[in-house]
Amino acid sequence: MLSMYPACFFHENDNYSVIFPDLNWLATQGDTFEEAMEMAVDCLAGYLHTCQMDGDNIPKPSKLSDINPEAIAKELDPECSMCEVFVNIVSVDVDLYAKEHFEKSVKKTLTIPAWLNNAALEKGINFSQVLQEALKVQLNFK
Repeated sequence: MLSMYPACFFHENDNYSVIFPDLNWLATQGDTFEEAMEMAVDCLAGYLHTCQMDGDNIPKPSKLSDINPEAIAKELDPECSMCEVFVNIVSVDVDLYAKEHFEKSVKKTLTIPAWLNNAALEKGINFSQVLQEALKVQLNFK
């Protein structure tokens, strides 16, 4: 499902800052508009994915017309009158993005004694599952 949120883009000093006013002033930046947009997508996906994983309430997005970028700029920096500011919608399919970027499995090569390997194979133990469970315990993940 596509999630869309308005974001304020501030262009100043050869880079772009991005603020999501609906999401606790979530912020990111990029050197170019394209990079800032990529970072905004990543930032939005990460925030929404974390909210989903933690069971937190996800705020509803404001209407584009309800966002006043000049007022937000003055609230963030009363002296910020020299930058270009505009609002743009940032959209992302959070589930798809998470599968590609946050939940992607990586292959690991490890070495264990042959006798331990043979014993585990005889019992039909799933090495990946055991390693994941052990790492979660070591890292205090639940």
